[in-house]
Amino acid sequence: MPPATYIRRATKIVATLGPASSDVATLAQMIATGVNVVRLNFSHGSAQEHIARAQAVREASRQAGREVAIMVDLQGPKIRVGKFAQGKVNLEVGASFVLDAARTEPGDAEGVGLDYKELPRDVRAGDVLLLNDGLIVLRVQRVLGDAVHTQVLVGGELSNNKGINKQGGGLTAPALTAKDMEDIKTAMQLGADYVAVSFPKNATDMEMARQLCTVAAAGTGHRPGLIAKMERAEAVPHLEDILRVSDGIMVARGDLAVEVGNAAVPALQKKMIRMARQMDKVVITATQMMESMITSPLPTRAEVSDVANAVLDGTDAVMLSAETAVGKYPLETVREMAYICAAAEAAEDVGNEAGWGQPRSLTRIDQSIALGALFTAHHLGAKAIVAMTDSGSTALWMSRHRIHIPIYALTPKVSTQRKMALYRNVSPLLMDTSAERDQALAQAENHLRERGIVQPGDVYAITCGEPMGQPGGTNMLQICRVAG
Repeated sequence: MPPATYIRRATKIVATLGPASSDVATLAQMIATGVNVVRLNFSHGSAQEHIARAQAVREASRQAGREVAIMVDLQGPKIRVGKFAQGKVNLEVGASFVLDAARTEPGDAEGVGLDYKELPRDVRAGDVLLLNDGLIVLRVQRVLGDAVHTQVLVGGELSNNKGINKQGGGLTAPALTAKDMEDIKTAMQLGADYVAVSFPKNATDMEMARQLCTVAAAGTGHRPGLIAKMERAEAVPHLEDILRVSDGIMVARGDLAVEVGNAAVPALQKKMIRMARQMDKVVITATQMMESMITSPLPTRAEVSDVANAVLDGTDAVMLSAETAVGKYPLETVREMAYICAAAEAAEDVGNEAGWGQPRSLTRIDQSIALGALFTAHHLGAKAIVAMTDSGSTALWMSRHRIHIPIYALTPKVSTQRKMALYRNVSPLLMDTSAERDQALAQAENHLRERGIVQPGDVYAITCGEPMGQPGGTNMLQICRVAG
């Protein structure tokens, strides 16, 4: 395995943990190479296994010398077929196939049971069902009691527990299951920085998840960021409402594509990224970004373009799933993705970034200071922008605008440092910001000098609050030149 080399870039990388990446040594190399957020997929594994993996992430982070965020990804509803007697069947085009919610015996070429018992109530004759990420297509002929009789439109191999989608959406499965509610408790126990909610239909689903996290973390003060996974067709019209009550979204292109059609996804991706940035929320672009690298040491040209386009769209992060969970080249995949992100960012034209010359409706002093820092640093050609922040809000607002000047967020809280690991173009650093103002500003500059971020003669912009250490109190912008 090649040595780790960190590649500086604004776009963050989310890597999914799995058998290929669970040992501390591999994780430490991945973090040193460029992983900013580690995803724990709660569709697999026990609570104790997840807690142990979270502990491994924290140890690997310590060894790599970089804090990372942990994102727990809830399983959501199991909208799946049951098991087959032989593990799989081959469905022929034109054949009849029955999805039977009452069936208890293993399936065969004529039919199979369902994990999702509500399917017969959710479909009617003429509906199209897509199984195994759309590789198998069935048309509903009729519904008799608990049995959904279908005809095979696109055949092929169907194996145990493959997923079911309804073309156009409309399945009534709740976003949060009993398992998810227990998993949220585990997520709070292991100190998850983000919780990703699978298959939310509307803002109410996200508000319920927020309440469950609050109850599970009662007494600890822990408040994870909530990420809504956009993967249901019926969630798309509610995008703005979902964003309003969430901390960010994931453009989960797999299930979304199955429900709305592959051709609709690229435009939806751009719309979702644009709206998230406008509403001061974070956004992750996911699914099959470097899929070929599960077995290949190099990505395809199409994958390179896909990642680069997400970066140019303005995504905060790009995500790896099976590539790092079970792939043969987890470290190489992270490194290739980092190179692609850096190259795409270098090609960005930020000179006409919307907002520099146009008035924006601002009602808060701290937001005005953040925008003022960006404007001034951009026109002065500053070497860095520094935000002294308790909650991370100032750094988040700054990160919503494209600028090639790196943003360094100094915070006294490790929890804030980890959460900011997902923000585009923000490098979070730990520093006590409770000192008297002039002393804190001097400490901030020393922090930058010790890390080689600024040199004598460099100009940088710094924001902070007076008095120091009060959340939401950013009210000062200072332009500094490093003394020789």
